Amino acid sequence: MATIMDCNGTSSRGEAVRVIYLERRDARAAFAFAIVGDELPRIVHWGRPLSDPRTLVSCVDALRPQRVSGALDETAWPSVLPTQAEAWTGSPRFVVRADGVELYCRFAVTDVRIDDDGVDVAAEDGEQGVRIVWRCELRDSGLVRQRLTVMNGRAEALEVGHVELAFPVPADMTELLTTTGHHLRERSSQRQPFTIGRFQKASMVGRPDFDASLLLNAGRPGFGFTDGDVYSVHVAWSGNSLMAAERLPYTTGLIGGGEALAGGEMTLPAYGGDGADGALQDAGYTTPWLYGSHGDGLNEVASRFHDELRATHARRRAAHGVADKPRPVILNTWEAVYFRHDFDTLKALADKAAASGVERFVVDDGWFGDRRDDTAGLGDWQIAQDVWPDGERSLKALADHVHAKGMEFGLWFEPEMVNPDSRMYRGHPDWVLRPTAHRLPMQGRSQQVVDLTNPDAYAYVYGCMDALVGGLGIDYIKWDHNKYVTEAVSPPTGRPAVHGQTLAVYRILRDLKDAHPGLEIESCSSGGGRVDLAILSLADRIWASDCVDPVERADIQRYTSLLVPPEMIGEHVGASPAHSTHRATSQRMRMAMAFFGHLGIEWNLLEEPQSALDELGVWVDAYKRHRDDFAHGIVVHGDTADPAVRVDGVVSADGERAVYRFTQLTTSQTYPAAPVRLPGLDPDADYLIRPLPCNIDSGEPFTWIGNGQSALGWWNADGIVMNGAALAAFGLRPPSIHPANAVLFAATRV
Repeated sequence: MATIMDCNGTSSRGEAVRVIYLERRDARAAFAFAIVGDELPRIVHWGRPLSDPRTLVSCVDALRPQRVSGALDETAWPSVLPTQAEAWTGSPRFVVRADGVELYCRFAVTDVRIDDDGVDVAAEDGEQGVRIVWRCELRDSGLVRQRLTVMNGRAEALEVGHVELAFPVPADMTELLTTTGHHLRERSSQRQPFTIGRFQKASMVGRPDFDASLLLNAGRPGFGFTDGDVYSVHVAWSGNSLMAAERLPYTTGLIGGGEALAGGEMTLPAYGGDGADGALQDAGYTTPWLYGSHGDGLNEVASRFHDELRATHARRRAAHGVADKPRPVILNTWEAVYFRHDFDTLKALADKAAASGVERFVVDDGWFGDRRDDTAGLGDWQIAQDVWPDGERSLKALADHVHAKGMEFGLWFEPEMVNPDSRMYRGHPDWVLRPTAHRLPMQGRSQQVVDLTNPDAYAYVYGCMDALVGGLGIDYIKWDHNKYVTEAVSPPTGRPAVHGQTLAVYRILRDLKDAHPGLEIESCSSGGGRVDLAILSLADRIWASDCVDPVERADIQRYTSLLVPPEMIGEHVGASPAHSTHRATSQRMRMAMAFFGHLGIEWNLLEEPQSALDELGVWVDAYKRHRDDFAHGIVVHGDTADPAVRVDGVVSADGERAVYRFTQLTTSQTYPAAPVRLPGLDPDADYLIRPLPCNIDSGEPFTWIGNGQSALGWWNADGIVMNGAALAAFGLRPPSIHPANAVLFAATRV
């Protein structure tokens, strides 16, 4: 529970000033906003806890800008919802229309309510009949989150066109870091100055998509993972959305975002009640949560999101009576067999998987309908009898065999999609989102999007999945989403439907998990196309990318971990050459790159020599010894001057242990590799540093991986003892290794 202080004072102009301060000292986080008279709240503090928060009543005089020439009588000082009525002249952040006419609102605060978790501020434009409630919370994790509910008090319908919330950042936060990407190369970082103007990243394809910047970060120039003041935002929404950074000549920067609504998508009915808040609330539109995180470096920013997701899932498991358990090692069949399903092959693959230490066996696409390739059968969620005939060679028989081997059984679905060449589509063409009665959206992967806002379509999809989960004893669903949601109009209403479609997806996930306690679900979307806090509050992990090439995965996983904790990131050992890039890499590199996440195998073990399987088993055993720390520990990434290397690690929650990975992606200018700093250790403690036994020979000279020509003094079973502060300052020298390779080593407090 946050500590909340409510302070009152008077500005130099004689206005009443009310400051509400929220603090979580254990998370080293605090947040405050001021209400001046009846004006909307303005954020006046976001950062570390203050020794005397009562002094914030002076914030209005300290921060309010003077009037200047050539502008309005008041200089813009943005509230949580800037409008032209308060001198905001930037991009519109609140757009509502009645009968197609835009309303320019001036909101006056009418009520403030404080509870154990946060604060609600109600306001209205009484003349125009528009009411809002702004909600803000300071979470246990130190994250701040805010959202807004819009309510219609008018006698006619009110269209909500756009609501964009934001956080202000200090004036010296003048560098932006975001990510871009595409299929097979998600989360590619990019930096730019935070100049006057607006920088925006929008997703209009019904999901965040590969190009999504999971976080929009504003910080002091040069901020990195380990240090540098940085403020970050995230929109927790799985449909159309945007994030933006904006500065005016009159203001410091704002960073924020919201849902991107299509015209006519969100229309609030005319208000016909008696004015009770409850009646208005029922007719309201509520934005997604906008999360904010502050830290000294991106590692601290990320740790807050990790804590939030871990706490969310812990509460859900407790509510359903589901015990916590280690993340089971997965084998997914996609790159092993693709659509070539048959009982004998997958039974043999399951046997190999169990012998290698796998704990969850997942059958991917190709088990249903006429799905012999990706052009037909999608949407026919009935087991294909020509591939899986009833009886001793059935899919149920395979599931039983997997369970008998002590493994969980998983199955692939793509519930939101349909092939036009399917029984489902031929029987119900009206169950598909389409712009007109006679035209379908452009296809992708021979697919169209099922209209899950249609109750009949929803009932069919949910009913099929529910029956299969129960009938086969499914423990895990790999939920895929392989087509952009474009021109998404629901035939029954004739209105854009991405908002409703997104809520329907959340509902199916909740309904399945409520009906089958313990069922786990992966969010896959052609890889990392749907990664956000809303889907992650329901799904148990994400598939970071369809590319399992470890060289590409080094940065895909690094920047995905800014939002997602490692145990929720699917990281798999694939074949060499990689199917997606045709790059050949060592087995050690592939296993090391998958070591910190939710470890899996995307590989046809039936084609591998026993020596490769034996080595795989050694690494799986090593992962199992460390996975509890990975699931509860603190993720750390190092900052290096050498663009050819990466240093990543996880420090146990109690600070007693850590595992680090040194990766040599390409050759370096420095030869041998320069010393690297190890972040995250207790500076007052001493640590035994030594290689993990599973790869101790990787750093030795004259090997397939190590290219040194003499021994490295600490790279042996005995290791060395170093102080945590020294390791963070001058660090230690990693072994000299060939490019496209990585080594793992541990730090243990002594």
